[in-house]
Amino acid sequence: MIHIELFEKAFALLRELIAIPSFSGEEAATADVIERALRDAGIEPQRHRNHVWATNRHFDPEKPTLLLNSHHDTVRPNRAYTRDPFAPTVEDGKLHGLGSNDAGGALVCLMVAFLQLHDRNDLRYNLLFAASAEEENSGPNGMEALLKVLPPIDCAIVGEPTGMLMAVAEKGLLVIDATATGTPGHAAHPNSDQALCKAMDDICWVRDFRFPLVSEMLGEVRMTVTQVSAGQQHNVIPAECTFVIDVRANDRYTLNEVFDIIDANTQSLLKARSFRLNPSSIALSHPLVTAGLAMGLSTCGSPTMSDQALMPFPSLKMGPGESSRSHRADEFILLSELEQGVGLYIELLNRINAA
Repeated sequence: MIHIELFEKAFALLRELIAIPSFSGEEAATADVIERALRDAGIEPQRHRNHVWATNRHFDPEKPTLLLNSHHDTVRPNRAYTRDPFAPTVEDGKLHGLGSNDAGGALVCLMVAFLQLHDRNDLRYNLLFAASAEEENSGPNGMEALLKVLPPIDCAIVGEPTGMLMAVAEKGLLVIDATATGTPGHAAHPNSDQALCKAMDDICWVRDFRFPLVSEMLGEVRMTVTQVSAGQQHNVIPAECTFVIDVRANDRYTLNEVFDIIDANTQSLLKARSFRLNPSSIALSHPLVTAGLAMGLSTCGSPTMSDQALMPFPSLKMGPGESSRSHRADEFILLSELEQGVGLYIELLNRINAA
């Protein structure tokens, strides 16, 4: 069990962050809070847009650098919320609030672990803590912009809700905008060339198709249609129907290969928003992973995407909370998960240093 003071630091900071709206691209106020908390701890942080970062006191360019990263932006609360998403309340051992689980819990636990090791002069590696912005929307001022101003990095721990399992692989993300076209007309007359019908056929194919190559760690490629739009009035057959396909790709395919397979089996005109969010993985022999295994931690594959996809160095995804709670109504994290998160992060960092 960790010292109660460390848990209370994490808990207090998380409550403060929950109370402040921090949608992707609008995180300036939470960045201010994180920057102030670091300064209050005697650390001089740096800032780029809404990113805040700091290095350990005895940073040595000759040593390898380990990035401790999580994000402080959130999605917007959905309509199913029954609680105020910005009211951090505790009930039955749960801290409720938007961003508590994804990924505020991981963020504050990593920050407390960083503060605990900041002044150590016996570390065999550098620590770089970074609270990043625009993770939820993979925005232009997100991780790609941050990496351009950070010092060289050798590897990273990415804080996301994994139940403190070590996610050694992560699915990639391919978002496809699809447009089905047909002949417009009056709803009272026969029409065999309807955009909506073509879209329905393609949507059913997306629902039913299974990519044959399955990853041992990441499982199947998963496709989901998440948005559909067509028509303006009840008696007009629309000329087009647009829909969006969210594709979570495993490591058996490139994103281009996945796109080509979908394109060859659908009628709609497809356009990928980006091919840059690729699947990622870290070797089981990497010191981050072997240290965790020595602690008795288990490995897993992650179905969700994070800023790992944009990191050109090995990274391990691991954090308190559960991925299944992310983006759901009445989000929460267990207080016991916060306590466990701080303790296991510190233990992992100490074990790496002793290896």
